[in-house]
Amino acid sequence: MEEAKREDTKMKKVRIGKRLIGEGEPSFIIAEVGVNHNGNVNLAKKLIDAAKDARADAVKFQTFKTEKLVTRYAEKPMYQKETTGATLSQHDMLKKLELKDEEIEELCRYAKKKGIVFLSSAFDKESVDLLDKLRVPAFKVASGEITNFPLLRYVAQKKKPILLSTGMSTLGEIEEAFQTIREKGVEDIVLLHCVTSYPARAEEANLRVIKVWKHSFGLPIGFSDHTLGIATPIAAVALGAVLIEKHFTLDKTLPGPDHRASLEPQEFKEMVEAIRDVEKALGDGVKTLTEEEERIKRVVRRSLVARVKIPKGAVITEEMLDFKRPGTGLEPKYLDRVIGVRAKKDLKPDELVTFDKLVW
Repeated sequence: MEEAKREDTKMKKVRIGKRLIGEGEPSFIIAEVGVNHNGNVNLAKKLIDAAKDARADAVKFQTFKTEKLVTRYAEKPMYQKETTGATLSQHDMLKKLELKDEEIEELCRYAKKKGIVFLSSAFDKESVDLLDKLRVPAFKVASGEITNFPLLRYVAQKKKPILLSTGMSTLGEIEEAFQTIREKGVEDIVLLHCVTSYPARAEEANLRVIKVWKHSFGLPIGFSDHTLGIATPIAAVALGAVLIEKHFTLDKTLPGPDHRASLEPQEFKEMVEAIRDVEKALGDGVKTLTEEEERIKRVVRRSLVARVKIPKGAVITEEMLDFKRPGTGLEPKYLDRVIGVRAKKDLKPDELVTFDKLVW
């Protein structure tokens, strides 16, 4: 892709359901349940309720068939060994967390009933078909699938917006995945900057990538966050992220691989509120005075005033003048124009010096 072409590309927007995702729109905030339901549909429903109460725009799960995702002998990452023990294989751990098709359907219906967007990461073609049948408004592609071109092509064939997570990826791999999706005619892509560590350290977040990608790709850029706390996603929005995905749990102490790197409902709500405040604070980039500043300016700026009594007809010198509040007279920047001019009337000490009191 040519750099010049990218630079000329207007920052596009992507529609997910009733929401537009892009510059100038409120950030789209996803509560990433993932597998924090622990394979329990009732817990999953409670998470949907809590995500809605925390003012998330969407709730996201993971849809997979364990046998299609992992071999029986695949090792678990270190963080999963720490959170779920080393004895259970990755296959057996995921099998306990896998939701049946009918359970995914039930959760999708439940989310729609609650008025929150239902999303899910699909890890195989069968799962893609299921989510497509459920009419999800977009597909999420997890970071681990960015080089899975057969899956990328299959997802792209559904002609829906794609949220492409980029953890563990080089820029070249992201370019290839992006091009693979576009070759299938899909232009509605949101790139999600991501650091795949659970939890990721703040110093690894590299949030400046968001600003670089925003201009390089001409696409909406989001942030799939794995750091602890809420500071990093808030900063990401300030730097231009238009979508935030954050892991979500009811209780960080629950058993399971991702709970400890997730936000509990009150934390998530605080993050959403802070993001909304940041969005208000960002403004439009045009430097203007607020109405309150206009009022305060008249009080706190200084004006030219008489330091001593200045008789009518006296030639005004710098020694006769001072600079004091309020700012309702001549600003101090007019000092040079006033020096050498005669007073039109007697001026008392601390009296404002204005043009109509001078003889020109």
